[in-house]
Amino acid sequence: MRIDHTSPSPPPQDRSKATGQPRVVVALHEGLFGAASGTGFSNRALLTALVRLLPAGRLSVITPNVPEGAGAFDGGWAGEVRQMLRQAAAEVVTIPKIHAPPDSLRSWAALCDLAGEATARIAADASRCLVIGLDAPLLGLASRAAPTTDLLLIPRSSSALTRPRDLSRVRWEREALRTAPLRGARIGAISSHMLTHLIADCVVPAANIVSIPNGLIPGEMARPAHVPALPHRARAGFLLAMGRAVPAKGFEDLLEALRLLKERGVRLPPLLLAAVTSDRHDHATPYQKDLAALVHAYDLDATLITRFTPAVRAWLHSSALCAVIVPSREEPFGRIPLEAFAAGAGPVVATRAGGLTQTVVEGETGLTAEPGDPKSLASAVHRALTIRTEERERLRRNGMSLVRSRHDYQANVRYALGHVAPWAMAPSPTTEGAER
Repeated sequence: MRIDHTSPSPPPQDRSKATGQPRVVVALHEGLFGAASGTGFSNRALLTALVRLLPAGRLSVITPNVPEGAGAFDGGWAGEVRQMLRQAAAEVVTIPKIHAPPDSLRSWAALCDLAGEATARIAADASRCLVIGLDAPLLGLASRAAPTTDLLLIPRSSSALTRPRDLSRVRWEREALRTAPLRGARIGAISSHMLTHLIADCVVPAANIVSIPNGLIPGEMARPAHVPALPHRARAGFLLAMGRAVPAKGFEDLLEALRLLKERGVRLPPLLLAAVTSDRHDHATPYQKDLAALVHAYDLDATLITRFTPAVRAWLHSSALCAVIVPSREEPFGRIPLEAFAAGAGPVVATRAGGLTQTVVEGETGLTAEPGDPKSLASAVHRALTIRTEERERLRRNGMSLVRSRHDYQANVRYALGHVAPWAMAPSPTTEGAER
């Protein structure tokens, strides 16, 4: 286990001042070295919020190492996060490589074991300790963390929602969520949809759930310094859809919807479809190949982007963007509509799947369709393409207002900490203020 103090260690005569202080420990599997999905973006946003809310030197981060050259490694991203943590005098603990497929239950169990060992070491030197486990791979922390620690687990999704046929994974997650409250853990609900799911399907007691709605931090609402050039034929106008290359994202439904519109004679802008994976490989995945085959079979003007890069999100700020489409069949929350609202993009077309109903409201912030229903989606896309300018601007204003009023992630994290561990934000005797 490698410990990387991102600020210089205190000299020997000062070490006594560093011990016995409260600690907040964040264990994550994605988000420090890069992002392979929306989870990585959300995890980075949580770290950023904690850096701003906690006194300097109070935060520790536990993460698997992601070597340079790995698909999920982003040098610019990693450098920015490291610099942020360094300025907060945070501690980064990099756990050893786990010799198991990263998405396997064996890997998750090993990750929980190693993260539990690291949190126990940190908690032993702290007056109080809050451990935050982010997403499904860290749900098993409840049985590994020291019993004296406060524990907050934040599942950003669940296999019961996205992979219901993977029964072993569903059972593992449900057992973890069942036992965690027995040792006093709190479970964070990132949306009203996840709140209902945690209570009804995972049998988590409502008293153990704390609301921590997902959202954006101020930096994510700003226009990026660089917007990559669009493909030439998209510069006069384009549709944008993006997400992980998995069936739950509903990209086949989108392609079928566009085929229906094309058959009706509707003139369609080119589609930029970022159905991506972070894995480094020379060939598309089977699912990506299926999408490419549909594009060819339907003779659609579409560009399929298969490799993940955060730069794709910068296209939300393009003046040529005609509509953002989120065709998910299941979505625990969905960050893309919020990112679109913050960028002033729109209209946003989304299915009424899961957490998307919390942000994309028909006629208020966007246009909606039934999940898994290409005909319904085709109707919503057509309405987006023919919407009046004043109506488009109204939807954009409402979307931006929603982000600022209900999905300010730093404010939501502050609220959750105030309920779970109010002591965490209190300044130390040697600290001037709690928030930077």
